[in-house]
Amino acid sequence: MTANSTAAGDGRYGDRLRYLLTLSRPRFWLYLAGPVLVGVAYAADAVGDVFALAAIVLFAYFLLPANVFLYGINDIYDREIDAANPKKSEQEARYRGQRIVPVVVTVCALLPLAFLPLVPSAAWPWLAVFLVLGAAYSAPPVRFKTTPLLDSVSNGLYIAPGAAAYAAVAGSQPPVLAVLGGWLWAMGMHTFSAIPDIEPDRETGIRTTATVLGEHWTYAYCGACWLASATAFGALDLRLGALMLVYPGLVAAIATSSVAVDRAYWWFPAINTVVGAALTMGGLWRVLYG
Repeated sequence: MTANSTAAGDGRYGDRLRYLLTLSRPRFWLYLAGPVLVGVAYAADAVGDVFALAAIVLFAYFLLPANVFLYGINDIYDREIDAANPKKSEQEARYRGQRIVPVVVTVCALLPLAFLPLVPSAAWPWLAVFLVLGAAYSAPPVRFKTTPLLDSVSNGLYIAPGAAAYAAVAGSQPPVLAVLGGWLWAMGMHTFSAIPDIEPDRETGIRTTATVLGEHWTYAYCGACWLASATAFGALDLRLGALMLVYPGLVAAIATSSVAVDRAYWWFPAINTVVGAALTMGGLWRVLYG
């Protein structure tokens, strides 16, 4: 093997890694890994619990492999749709049939089997919820993403990492109100993110909650989900409910302003990071200071 062929092989390997990294949507990594931190913070009874092996393993999985799994399936089954979507057709990271993608997605889906012995059994159902809904959202035959309302409800999968982390550290299931509040938040977040895609989705024949409701009523739907989420969290702790009121307030402001929704949508990774950090710090404060 010549030096040139070795360099070419290394280049192809590097290109594949860069592609998979882009596919995993680094901007949204904390949408899965962040809930793990929140779950751990509220499950911990002592500082040592925060650094439990199960917590570290779950954070590592949901930071990268879980994102490759989730978005990889999405890209595989949206290949033709993305090609017709002007927002996505020119993206270099768009799936074009690369054989490595199904292989890596499968590996990431099976990876939890390798670390199950390190994670208490109380967390296993939540790992199953994530994997089943993550696949069913994009893959046939169910393909929830093309079924109005189910596309929204199925995105409760984003709270599964937090519930798994809570169960792993606490040894018991998270409070029902916390699960309900988180699930409603995820429903609102997913449907809000679909607003910029209403016209492209309609043009390609995709039916979603947003395409059925239209932009005006989708704002109302998101606001209702987020208000109900804040109510559920407030029933646990008024401070949590007050914090989550940020979301219905934001959607009301966006709906009544001249800000374009496709611009406002890109504010949310930062907003969600700040809110998630506040939730996590609140849980850690409880651990440190009772």
